[in-house]
Amino acid sequence: MARRKAKDQDKILSHPIIIRLTEQQYKKVADLWLNSDCRSIGEVVRKIIANRPIKLLHKDISMNAPMEEMALIRKEIKRIGVNINQQTHSFHISQNPIERSFHSSKTAETYKAIEPKIERLMELISKLAEKWLQK
Repeated sequence: MARRKAKDQDKILSHPIIIRLTEQQYKKVADLWLNSDCRSIGEVVRKIIANRPIKLLHKDISMNAPMEEMALIRKEIKRIGVNINQQTHSFHISQNPIERSFHSSKTAETYKAIEPKIERLMELISKLAEKWLQK
């Protein structure tokens, strides 16, 4: 089965250009590529030739620890939510009032376990917001 032709034939990259760079020039272009939103070195070179801006991406290493902690809290909250859903399902299935009261008390305990996690999450978010908004 043949491939469909692109609708806009003018935008197809059909003319390869081979250039040679010194080691220093190549490192400069490669550094631009690694720190930018471009998917290839060729895209970096095309943007340079077309005089278009290259968006450089900056990773703040100081944010790694809070982001990892927030990801762990997110996982824990998700697990607690799954437990609450299971307990709610068991509550709705049960016919016995004693069993229903057991499931409701178990769900209340689970809700209490989630409160400190949410408080810690809010502390982290407020610290991140202070850091973000000071710029």
